Amino acid sequence: MTHIFHRHLHHTPPVAVSARGLYLRDAEGRDYLDASGGAAVSALGHGHPDVVAAMHAQIDRLAYAHTSFFTSEVAEQLADELVRSAPAGLEQVYLVSGGSEGVEAALKMARQYFVEIGQPQRTHFIARRQSYHGNTLGALAVGGNAWRREPFATILVPATHVAPCYPYREQREDETPEQYGQRLARELEDAIVAQGPGRVIAFVAETVGGATAGVLTPVPGYFQAVRAVCDRHGVLLILDEVMCGMGRTGTLYACEQEGVVPDLVTIAKGLGGGYQPVGAVLAHKNIVEAMSRGSGFFQHGHTYLGHPVACAAALAVQRVIQRDGLLAKVRSDGEHFSALLRQALGEHPHVGDIRGRGFFWGVELVAERARKTPFDPARKLHAQIKKDAMARGLLVYPMGGTVDGRQGDHVLLAPPFIASRAELERIAGLLAETIAAVTR
Repeated sequence: MTHIFHRHLHHTPPVAVSARGLYLRDAEGRDYLDASGGAAVSALGHGHPDVVAAMHAQIDRLAYAHTSFFTSEVAEQLADELVRSAPAGLEQVYLVSGGSEGVEAALKMARQYFVEIGQPQRTHFIARRQSYHGNTLGALAVGGNAWRREPFATILVPATHVAPCYPYREQREDETPEQYGQRLARELEDAIVAQGPGRVIAFVAETVGGATAGVLTPVPGYFQAVRAVCDRHGVLLILDEVMCGMGRTGTLYACEQEGVVPDLVTIAKGLGGGYQPVGAVLAHKNIVEAMSRGSGFFQHGHTYLGHPVACAAALAVQRVIQRDGLLAKVRSDGEHFSALLRQALGEHPHVGDIRGRGFFWGVELVAERARKTPFDPARKLHAQIKKDAMARGLLVYPMGGTVDGRQGDHVLLAPPFIASRAELERIAGLLAETIAAVTR
């Protein structure tokens, strides 16, 4: 018997006892190749000596100090590092303990900004269907996954959800990718106008869609068109890079590849690489200046904001990424990984789409390839994939409800940045074996 309230009440997972590099070992001595970085968390794999040493040194120096009394050297250094490499204008860092917490903070920052500048009538958020922004109530409210929202819908604040950027299923045959992106931007503008003048606080979007829809990469020009729409209506742009940021797609911030600067951006997961719970919101100077001129404080807070050991871990992770040239490695090896996946799975009759960037890839599965027909949800294909892959010693991140929150299955892959090409080849091969086994 276990006294832990596990995610699945009828199943106790294996006990992890050790980890090194890309491999975890359970209590029975089985090794697992981590092809998903947990949930796209592990950037440097497990047991990196530089990160472990930084954490030990910080514990010896200062383990905890509440941010209502103190800041810390390591928190200041981490913020400096994040701003140094951030898009221009993102000049202030609010340190939190994870992704959902970061999204909650960003939503409240956005609301308070408009209160501070005399526009309290702005109360509404717009986001996208099939998005995922976290499991706390505010993050769940702006999230667009029907299955996750359904049990809690009556206690969520209202939000509007527009179409995701999902070209595999929703781009028309008579339009180019650029035209498709413009159509989505017009839909956003229509949704803003429908709420009435000056009612919308922000548009919230994952720069590259993550867990819920299986790595949706934006079409060219989409986010530039979205930025223009937001600017026309005085609406803030909040980009959620909890999963896709911190180098996962080949640049430290995924929005760098889109040529836009958000007003707020959330990061977590790869920020600390799993070594400690840590996340952050980067705020544009305009947001912070408005609060500074007004109330002079952000009406928000948590006990473990800016935790020194978490900051030390995150700072060490980011310094290793820069020192070892891992962003360039993710870009070059990401192209190689793409080729491996397409070679292993591209002709499989039940693989509908392979999409991604860098070390962030999604494989969408279909019952009938020509018509893009999803598998029957009752089959729970994603659960079968996870079970079969683990039996082969492979950890991947499958999910159901890819198409609309109920139908569809995909597999998300997010290997640590340190993965060798031989390990990437093994990941592609083992995944192909799993997909072949569960779809036959």
